[in-house]
Amino acid sequence: MAMAFHPLAASRVHLSPLLPVPAAAAVAGAPASAHRRRFSAIVATAAASATTEFDFKSYMGERAASVNRALDAAIPAGDPPAALHEAMRYALLAGGKRVRPALCLAACGIAGGREAWAMPPAAAVEMVHTMSLVHDDLPCMDDDDLRRGKPTCHVVFGEPIAVLAGDALLSLAFRHMASVDSYPPDVDPEKHPARVVRAIGELARCIGSEGLVAGQVVDLEMTGSTETVPLERLEYIHLHKTAALLEASVVVDDILDVTKSSEELGKTAGKDLASDKTTYPKLLGLDKSREFAEKLLCDATEQLEGFDKEKAAPLLHLANYIAYRQN
Repeated sequence: MAMAFHPLAASRVHLSPLLPVPAAAAVAGAPASAHRRRFSAIVATAAASATTEFDFKSYMGERAASVNRALDAAIPAGDPPAALHEAMRYALLAGGKRVRPALCLAACGIAGGREAWAMPPAAAVEMVHTMSLVHDDLPCMDDDDLRRGKPTCHVVFGEPIAVLAGDALLSLAFRHMASVDSYPPDVDPEKHPARVVRAIGELARCIGSEGLVAGQVVDLEMTGSTETVPLERLEYIHLHKTAALLEASVVVDDILDVTKSSEELGKTAGKDLASDKTTYPKLLGLDKSREFAEKLLCDATEQLEGFDKEKAAPLLHLANYIAYRQN
């Protein structure tokens, strides 16, 4: 995927080594789209008021390690039923970028909270995400046998255990958010029951018939359809399956499915085309899809204006990483 964009390279809010360097960035005189110019202006404003350097690679590595420890502790190894918990741990601890929990922790930070307070919800979000991957990979859904560079859960443990592992991860996510034992000693969720209930309700809404499940149903209905699918219908699918926060990531994921190999992606490449799924490249073409992802990136980062620049730096870099990742 070639993108002539390198927005943070010269700023004091340094471009992390973790962020991809677009292949077209070295092309002299490559025209910048209006969206790229918008984002460059946002970055320049943030860099002008930044007083410290931001190491995105270290930031993501530290958060991923913290999230992994929380996830590992949430499902003790060897507890019966052993097959179920082994499948849950296999799916949950198989790697992954941990972008969703990192977004949760960064959002807590920009609001002035301590990240430890947000770790239980962050871990719960990753559990729900993993559940969605386990179920999405099933033969009755997308029928995929590779995820995060490893055989999918149903390939290793069989379909029945994979279904139940996904169900158990969903249940665990809500229990984890509600349990006093999930939080640090100085945080007692029972003192703020309304907030905990609201957070649990929001998570439930995002994955039910108004969210992820609704998007998956429409996605299945559109796969292989001979009718012309309007862009609004595709946006409905992904806004509900991933929420607006990660819509740009979905566009990029569709692009990578066309332009990268299975080895680079850690999952089966070209699957969308082979199954005739409705994707952004199919509707818009690659160039327009990239432009649309850039627009979403700008729309998202503009919401950070008015916040403390140091606290906003993680979200700014996360947005850039999501839009310009290579796998």
